[in-house]
Formats: sequence, C-alpha cells, structure tokens
Amino acid sequence: MRIFETLADLQALTGQLLGHSDWISVDQARVNAFAEATEDRQWIHVDPERAKAGPFGEAIAHGFLTLSLIPYFFETGFAVRETRMVVNYGLNKVRFTAPVPVGSRLRAGFKLLAMDAVAGGAMQLTVEVAIEAEGARRPVCVAESLARHYR
Repeated sequence: MRIFETLADLQALTGQLLGHSDWISVDQARVNAFAEATEDRQWIHVDPERAKAGPFGEAIAHGFLTLSLIPYFFETGFAVRETRMVVNYGLNKVRFTAPVPVGSRLRAGFKLLAMDAVAGGAMQLTVEVAIEAEGARRPVCVAESLARHYR
C-alpha cells in the first residue's frame, strides 16, 4: 500500500498511477454469496457445469461483483494520513471490458484524474480504477470513481 501524508501530496500526481491494490480471489463461494445477496442467480455465474457449454466455456463472476470490490481495492491500494474519513460519491463511467472467470485473482491500479475542493472542507478525488485479472492482457473493468476525502 502506498501512503501519502497529505492530500496536497497527491495534487502533483494528477494524471499518474498512484499504485496497485492487493490481490483478491474471486472463487465460486464468493460468486454464490453475491448471487444470493443480489438475487442474481443467472446460470452463467452459479452453475459451473452448465456454464461450460456457455459463451465463455466456464462460469464467470458478475460484473457488479467485480465493481463491488472497489472499496476493498481502495483500502489496500493507497491512503492519505491526514484524511479522517472517505465517502464514496459515485461513479462517472464503468465498463466491463472482459469476463472474470471464477477462480481469478483480481487487483486494481489507480490513476488520479482530478482533485477538486467541495463543500464541507472535503477534497473530491476522481480516480480511474483499472481492475485486472492476474495473467490477463487487458483490464476486466475500468471505472471512474469519485470519493470525498475529509480532513
């Protein structure tokens, strides 16, 4: 994990890679738990035998499961010491650019796109989150995340 002392330390890094998160495994148990939590039990995710005959030749994770891992990725990717609280403000863009086979390991890279002061004394960071599967040649998901950092 990369640690920054202050938000001002990030300002000069706009347009640059801030670092990478830890890896996390997306196994069938995680996929099944997500299916239960969201009521999305489509066979391509929860029936590995049937999924073998599907378009990807194996079960794949839900796109929204991949997206829901963004808080974990941020937690293990970088931190700013002077920040007492970070609030998820939303997403600008999300693209699922490749399937995530069940059993994959994922991590995210963070590119700082912008920093803007917002009401309440917070700084809003716009960060491109590129989620990659271990061994893949391109990201499986790219999202623009907005997070408000309060001092």
